[in-house]
Amino acid sequence: MNRFTPLKKAAAAMTVLAASTLPLLAQEDAPAFDSGNTSFMFICSVLVLLMTLPGLALFYGGLVRSKNILSILVQCLAMAGVMSLLWVIYGYSFATTESTPFIGGASKVMLKGVTPDSDAGGYPETIFIMFQMTFAIITPALIIGAFAERIKFSAVMIFSIIWFTLSYLPIWHMAWNTNEGFFHNFHALDFAGGTVVHINAAVAGLVGCLMVGPRKGFGKVPLTPHNVPLVIIGASLLWVGWFGFNAGSQLAADGTAGMAMLVTQIACATAVVVWMTIEKIFTGVVTAVGGATGAVAGLVAITPASGTAGIPGALCIGAVSAILCYFVAIKLKHKFGFDDSLDVFGVHGVGGIVGAILTGVFCFESMGGSGAYNDTITMGSQVWGQTVSVLITIGWSGVAAFIAFSVAKVLVGLRIDEKGEQNGLDQTDHGESAYTNLHG
Repeated sequence: MNRFTPLKKAAAAMTVLAASTLPLLAQEDAPAFDSGNTSFMFICSVLVLLMTLPGLALFYGGLVRSKNILSILVQCLAMAGVMSLLWVIYGYSFATTESTPFIGGASKVMLKGVTPDSDAGGYPETIFIMFQMTFAIITPALIIGAFAERIKFSAVMIFSIIWFTLSYLPIWHMAWNTNEGFFHNFHALDFAGGTVVHINAAVAGLVGCLMVGPRKGFGKVPLTPHNVPLVIIGASLLWVGWFGFNAGSQLAADGTAGMAMLVTQIACATAVVVWMTIEKIFTGVVTAVGGATGAVAGLVAITPASGTAGIPGALCIGAVSAILCYFVAIKLKHKFGFDDSLDVFGVHGVGGIVGAILTGVFCFESMGGSGAYNDTITMGSQVWGQTVSVLITIGWSGVAAFIAFSVAKVLVGLRIDEKGEQNGLDQTDHGESAYTNLHG
C-alpha cells in the first residue's frame, strides 16, 4: 500500500463531509418558506391574471359591437404589458414602501434588493410582487369599458400610465400599507380592493365617459352586445378568477382565506338570483347579459368585505349590490344621459361603494363577521371610517383621472373622428377585423 493512501482516503472523506455539509449551511442561510403558502400564492396570482386575460377581455369584448371587439382585446393585452413594466420599474416601490401616509418611496425602484430569498412573510417576495402586479393590471383594464367604442388607443395608453401613477399607487398605499397608510387613521377595512380597485377604477371611468362624450347614436339606436356567449364565458372566468383575487388577499392558505372564498361564492350567487328576479319582474324575461352582470356586481361588492364578513354579510351584500347596481346601470344611466358603455360605474362603482360601506357593518361578530376592531370601535365609527375612505377615493381618483385625460387630450386627442367611429375601432386603430364572412 502506498504511504499516501491513508492521506488520500482522509482527504476524500473530508471532501464528502464538506459536500454533505454545505447544503445544510446553505439551507440554514436561506429563509424557510412555507411550501403551502407559496403554492397558494402562486396559484392565486395566476387566477387573478386569468381575470384580465382572457376573462375581462372576453366579457367586455362580447358586450361591444362586432366592429370594436379587437380594440377591447388589444387594450386589455396592452394593459397587461404596460402595467407589468410600470409595476416593477417604480410601482411596487411607491405603493409598498414607507415614506408618507399617502405614497411610498423609491427604495425599491427596479425591485432593488429583491432576491429569490427575499421573504414576504413565509413565501417569496417575488410571488407577492407578481400577485400585486395582477391587481395593477386589472384595475386600469376595468376602466376601458366606460368609454369603449369611441376613444383612441393612444389616448387610453397615455391616460392609463398617468392615472396609474397619480391614483392607483397612492390609493394602494393609503389602503394597504398597514404601517402608515392614511386610511388606517379611520380603521378603514379593504380586504381585497373595494377602494383600491373597484371604486378607484369606476370613478376614473365615469370621468372618462363624460370627457370623451357619448357614442354616436347613444339613446337613439340600440347599441347591443354582439356576442352574448362571449359575455357569459368572460363572466364565468371572472367568477373563477375572483377566488384568487379575494382568498389570495389573505396572503396565506388558512381559515380566513377559506372563508373569503366561501363568502365570495355566496355573495355572487345571491346577486345572480336577485338580478334575475328583478329582471323578470320589470321586463318579463331573464337575460344572459343581466345574469352575468349581476354576478360581477356581487363579486365586486363582497371584495372589500371578503376577509371579515360571514355568511349573513355575504347574503346581504350580494342582494343589496344587485338591487342598486341594476337601477343605476339600467335606469339612472339613461335618465341622466351619460354613456358608461359597459356599466363600469354602475357595477364597479356602485357595487364597490355598497361593499366598502357595508364592510363596516358585517365585520362585527354580532353580524356574523370576524370581529375586526370589535373591541376598540363601535359599528357607527367603523361605518364612518369606511365612508371616509370611499369619499377620499372618489375625490382622489376623479381629480387624477381629469388630469390624465386632459394630458392625453392635449397630446393626441381623446376621441376618434366620426368616420372612424362609424367604421369601428378595429379597423381605425388596428387595421384588422375580428370576423370575416363565410366566403372569404
